[in-house]
Amino acid sequence: MIFTRCVVGLLAVISGASAVAAQDNYEIQVYGSDLVPRGATMFELHSNFTTRSGVDLSPGMFSTYHAEHETLEITHGFTDFFEIGYYNFTSLQPGEGFNWVGTHLRPRFSVPERWHWPVGVSFSQEFGYQRKEFSPDTWTWEFRPIVDQKVGRFYWAINPTLEFSLKGENSGQGLEFSPNVTVGVDLTHRLNFALEYYGNFGPLSGFDPVAKTEQELFPAINYDFGPDWEFNLGVGVALTRPTDVVGLKMILGRRVGLTTSKSNK
Repeated sequence: MIFTRCVVGLLAVISGASAVAAQDNYEIQVYGSDLVPRGATMFELHSNFTTRSGVDLSPGMFSTYHAEHETLEITHGFTDFFEIGYYNFTSLQPGEGFNWVGTHLRPRFSVPERWHWPVGVSFSQEFGYQRKEFSPDTWTWEFRPIVDQKVGRFYWAINPTLEFSLKGENSGQGLEFSPNVTVGVDLTHRLNFALEYYGNFGPLSGFDPVAKTEQELFPAINYDFGPDWEFNLGVGVALTRPTDVVGLKMILGRRVGLTTSKSNK
């Protein structure tokens, strides 16, 4: 029943979406509220392959068509309520070879588990630079509230993200609302099936028409190789014509630095 309600709610969000800016397809992930434990470091590789480029590009920008994006994410836990993540974005372009794209930093605070809240809550900020050949906005800032909950075999997470262009084509548009949602169910003690949604309603000052938005669903699996590993594999399904279709996305993570392992799910 809980899973059904989550799916219905997710579809309602999708059907009511009104706009989106160019969706980032370097790091495609709905965040959970939990942090990397204190003293530990998580290394993650995000691999995304785009099969269709739906965004109208500015002059001088590389197309995402058949581009392979590889992002290295390194996150260190400093306390039970604070971590910092670092991203290094790269792209392998057909005919252009391998290119460095940019870097971001992501400090994040979380409500500690010892407070025993009924849902998990954390707050992430992400800011940094991407080269103008790959993004119309070279300097950006993101604020991502995160709420999630595990109930038996079922899991849900909502990221009502706010994005802001500090420098670039969209720097005068103000904040944009970019919700990400996932609902999932454990099929076995190791295998989880999830439905992930990524979109952007556009500027808070006035949403764009639905036909001009980007909206994408990812049927995905999460597999438990052990408490210090993370594995996610998904296939993108575009819901609107302008959407970049990410044919395949994969996240492979390995956590080091703990003497006693603890599940990070």
